Amino acid sequence: MVKADKKEHTDFIEKSVHHLEARGFDKIRVDLDGYEKPKSFLRKKNGTTVTPDIVANKDGKRYFFEISLKTDEPQLLKTKWVFLDALSRMKSDAFRIITTKGHYKFTDNLLEDINLTNKTPIKI
Repeated sequence: MVKADKKEHTDFIEKSVHHLEARGFDKIRVDLDGYEKPKSFLRKKNGTTVTPDIVANKDGKRYFFEISLKTDEPQLLKTKWVFLDALSRMKSDAFRIITTKGHYKFTDNLLEDINLTNKTPIKI
């Protein structure tokens, strides 16, 4: 999710956190007030920071979760997803995308554009 959209969709992010807790994830870090923040990564090329929406652990493995909702800035979202996917593969972690009703087609189109068709979004 793009940083500008996070303030509008805090309820869906919290719903996603509760969903992950129910599935057995622990040490959940969320990019919201009131939660422990996940580690941010700095892009040296243009000085922007990339922060995953949710980071959680399960069975000793770290998972990066991204919330996929319609946005006016799909290019930023694509860049963030490509980076997090590459990072997770480098460190033997996992990268997952969470979406909801009304955003499935948008999410599938973005995944197809960046050639991540092997990712199946978690539908809440």
